Amino acid sequence: MPPKPKITRDMVIDAAFEVARKTGAENINARTVSKKLNCSTQPVMYHFATIENLRKAAYKKADEYHTEYLMNIPETQEDIVLGIGLNYIRFAVEEPYLFRFLFQSGGAAHNSLLEMVNSEELIPVISVMQEEMDMNIEQTKEVFITLALFVHGYASIIANNSLAYDEKLITTHLERVYTGAILAIQEEMK
Repeated sequence: MPPKPKITRDMVIDAAFEVARKTGAENINARTVSKKLNCSTQPVMYHFATIENLRKAAYKKADEYHTEYLMNIPETQEDIVLGIGLNYIRFAVEEPYLFRFLFQSGGAAHNSLLEMVNSEELIPVISVMQEEMDMNIEQTKEVFITLALFVHGYASIIANNSLAYDEKLITTHLERVYTGAILAIQEEMK
């Protein structure tokens, strides 16, 4: 019976995630990941036949991390929907490499906003928003799309160092967009 491998698949994924987080996903390769694990490249290549497969696994871990980050709303935040939007922008500030990996590398599982809003991965966010806004699912998705375009634009500009993070100003803008999106839906219902 062969000895149990010391470096597990999860350890390799965790190391690739950390490489993406600290230096960017473009730096995920057998050498950088094995250096992070303090081993040769053999265990990395044993678990992942291609670096592309390793990047996909790291992307999945980053996506799960991002979802958890979004849903971690401070207790002081009165409006959960605004909290999710602010967390999305904060993520770009605090984790710019992961933000670029997730949203600017072409690795997204969904090719359009409409695919994303209907995806299984977004159900927790949409459910929280629906409960908070007391709207039906389609109305909630319409508000989400408006907010998503706004917060993604803000976050992208910040993640690419083209705008300083000013939480007070961003909160004011986000509240305006959120209120406007809700009012527009309510107007359509009349």
